[in-house]
Amino acid sequence: MISPQLQEFISKFVREKALTLEFLNDSGNRVAGLFNLVVQLPEDLRNVYRGFKIDLEKFNGNDSWMLPMPARYVIDKSGIIRAADVHADYTVRSDPEDTIQALKALATPRSLA
Repeated sequence: MISPQLQEFISKFVREKALTLEFLNDSGNRVAGLFNLVVQLPEDLRNVYRGFKIDLEKFNGNDSWMLPMPARYVIDKSGIIRAADVHADYTVRSDPEDTIQALKALATPRSLA
């Protein structure tokens, strides 16, 4: 997983949830920005976040109010993207079963025919 959150908050989240997957920090959404996967939250949505006591400035270490779009890529060992799913709407997420099927397909030998 890749997150713009500061490493201290990523580490705390991983510990609290006893997660075993690896999280990477994308400070300032630099990498997400290179792939045009960043959205800037409008003021009305910022107010919703503030109402829920979600302090993006604190968690992300800047005042940009930018978040990466939810995205899932399955990339094979040779660097070829075999499956991709990206949504500008942060409330829409990839179905975990789709990801599992894409990973299983990587384990299936491909025909050269």
